[in-house]
Amino acid sequence: MQEAATKTIFGAMPDGTQIYIYTIQRGGLKARITTYGGRVVSLETPDRNGKSADIVLGHETLAGYLADPKTYFGAIIGRYGNRIAHGTFALDDAQYHLPKNEGDNSLHGGTVGFDKRVWRDEAIPDGVELTLASKNGDQGYPGTLTVRVRYTLSAEGLQIEYFATTDEDTVLNLTNHSYFNLAGEGQGTILDHLLTLSADQYTPVNADLIPTGQFVPVAGTPFDFRKATAIGQRIGEDNEQLHLAKGYDQNFILPADGGSGKLREAARAMDAASGRCLIVETTQPGVQVYSGNFLDGSVHGKHGHIYAKHAGLCLETQHFPDSPNQSEFPSTKLSPGQMFHSVTKYRLSLVG
Repeated sequence: MQEAATKTIFGAMPDGTQIYIYTIQRGGLKARITTYGGRVVSLETPDRNGKSADIVLGHETLAGYLADPKTYFGAIIGRYGNRIAHGTFALDDAQYHLPKNEGDNSLHGGTVGFDKRVWRDEAIPDGVELTLASKNGDQGYPGTLTVRVRYTLSAEGLQIEYFATTDEDTVLNLTNHSYFNLAGEGQGTILDHLLTLSADQYTPVNADLIPTGQFVPVAGTPFDFRKATAIGQRIGEDNEQLHLAKGYDQNFILPADGGSGKLREAARAMDAASGRCLIVETTQPGVQVYSGNFLDGSVHGKHGHIYAKHAGLCLETQHFPDSPNQSEFPSTKLSPGQMFHSVTKYRLSLVG
């Protein structure tokens, strides 16, 4: 049975613009989505004993998100998720320059990415549809881009469906930046979580965390999660890639779908103590695994919880970082008349 989402006021922007939050509930699952940044504010699910907990990091108030420009908790990321080297790319023989908001690179769409925008909202069965128009030249990107994101909750979990069109050739890479802790947000680190990835290869990075362009087998490396392995088991090994990222912050290459556009498993994480299991399915070619390396205890989240290093795990389904500058990577170009469409599903279950 389809259920309507409940819409309430979440706060107001400094200019007075009203921000709303939608609450969607299906059985034991409850999700809250806000129109500020299209963020997943909370995702509650029971453990094996029926005790519910919120499994995503974030803030209780809009003021908390406005005061926290660096974590991207739960946000829709765009126009281009992840990094673009030197804040520059070429498209159709033209050069484009983006804000450099991480050293010499542009990260997550620039200084005012989609995570900091107010999205238009419309209630839909079992969820909410959010819409954003990004004008030509926004953060240096060409073309007016129209994006729709549909969040829907089912008995299985939370699904995110992305659509985008443009009136000029452009590039885009849309993802969601939720940090998961299956023990419950604020309940220690994710280092004991067992992680499995459907990836035989990954894209290593340089000192600026930009892909080198290589596709490297995971076999025999700390990046081999083809069998369930604790995230913390090898994170401290003497490995250059782990040193550069201060943990895991690499893009993993998923098996090709043959152009079918069908959901396939990218990752699964499991917390043995609670029995909660998260299965991530996607139509995207990659997943960025980020082990919360830059959380440093300076951010106070929900219920006053202090989010220290490794307090959350991001599994960002995406195209590859810096693809506009990497000819061997799958293209992120979108042209007029085309419709970008991708789906990611976060399935929740119990084990043990």
